[in-house]
Amino acid sequence: MAQAAAKNTDNILRTVSPVDGSIFVERPLQGAKDIDTALDKAKKAQRAWRFVPMADKQKIMLKFMDALVAKAPEIGTELTWQMGRPVRYTPGEITGAMCERIRYMVELAPKALADIVPEAREGFKRFIRREPVGVVAIIAPWNYPYLTSVNTIVPALLAGNAVVLKHSAQTPLCADRFAAAFKEAGLPEGLFQFLDLSHEDAEKLMADARVDFVNFTGGVRAGHTVQRAISNKFIVAGLELGGKDPAYVRPDANLHYAIENLVDGAFFNSGQCCCGIERIYVHADLFDDFVEGAVELAKKYVLGNPLDAATTLGPMVRTAAADFVRAQTADAVAQGAKALIDEKLFPESRAGTPYLAPQVLVNVTHSMRAQREETFGPTVNIMKVSSDEEALKLMNDSDFGLTASVWTQDMDAAENIGNLLETGTVFMNRCDYVDPALPWTGVKDTGRGASLSVLCFESLTRPKGFHLRHKI
Repeated sequence: MAQAAAKNTDNILRTVSPVDGSIFVERPLQGAKDIDTALDKAKKAQRAWRFVPMADKQKIMLKFMDALVAKAPEIGTELTWQMGRPVRYTPGEITGAMCERIRYMVELAPKALADIVPEAREGFKRFIRREPVGVVAIIAPWNYPYLTSVNTIVPALLAGNAVVLKHSAQTPLCADRFAAAFKEAGLPEGLFQFLDLSHEDAEKLMADARVDFVNFTGGVRAGHTVQRAISNKFIVAGLELGGKDPAYVRPDANLHYAIENLVDGAFFNSGQCCCGIERIYVHADLFDDFVEGAVELAKKYVLGNPLDAATTLGPMVRTAAADFVRAQTADAVAQGAKALIDEKLFPESRAGTPYLAPQVLVNVTHSMRAQREETFGPTVNIMKVSSDEEALKLMNDSDFGLTASVWTQDMDAAENIGNLLETGTVFMNRCDYVDPALPWTGVKDTGRGASLSVLCFESLTRPKGFHLRHKI
């Protein structure tokens, strides 16, 4: 079926489901007056919230989490309708990684936000206190709409800030779920609010003087728009703008394990992961066996209606996204690449729909769009390399730098390669995973700033030094 993107026309938000092309959500957009009201409420509520004891904040965050978990099956089905991930996986976004991240940040907050006390100096009391920045605006994406949001929502509130969320027009009901869960948890009114906004009004929100920090996840072009929006203020924005994540399979790798995990890293969520595997460099000693194994595993995916429990590969978020991947692949094949999976094996994969078969490309080069542009779909490129040095050079030959993985039995080799990789995260023998104890960050066109880990609180607070003399 033909299917369009989520649309904002006639001041109406319309979310078009990739499942069947139907309109799943339709409601009025908000505007300048709503932004003004929300920010006034946020500023007022934050003044008191910053002084609420940490233990009370922690309890509310855990109750918020429990409220979402209690409705995970319902939320999962709703999420499948909005963005197309198979229903066998969507509840897990709530019960799995989201809970892991919230619990970690709740436990970490007292230590991360504690006063920093320098060496003692007689006659003085000196310390550095982390104060909340104030109001945090979050512009959230659709591909992992709960995970990416809580990465900032939870630490922002723990640090004493208020939050105003503008969620993707593709997954607007996630914001409703957050609001309901916070209300059930007892969060004071005004500390978490959400707005359905056009792109133009989202820029007005970010530009408003009452917004003290912006967190944005999306594309590079939109990232530049964010920077322009805040250019008249002395604030920063956390920007996660995508990736073209590489993997290197060394000759000593566990072949079966590498195939199993890298194929999953490439095709989970229909490849719509900022840290999904898009480029694989395999040492010549393992190349043929790796390619054969990857193709056979890819053929086992079940493409179909994501509401069917048997489906393991759902539609892409919209037809235009699938068409982009189709065009990128066709362009690579025209330049000499070879597509190893016959699309006829996946009858649901049809032009003019968001349903797209998995694909493995070989004979690719770095002059091809498929190896340079972010694909964000169920296609992975595999290249043969002869050495660590060649693999490293090719892995770094990208405008992006989110994660990179090395598959080997030699930890020293992985660490040495990692030291030279231009990336935010280095993995060994795993990929496509976010550890809440480590910063989620990137380099080059992937953006700037860090969420998660102890570092996530740096951008959500400002330091204040206290220099107190005991006697005069």
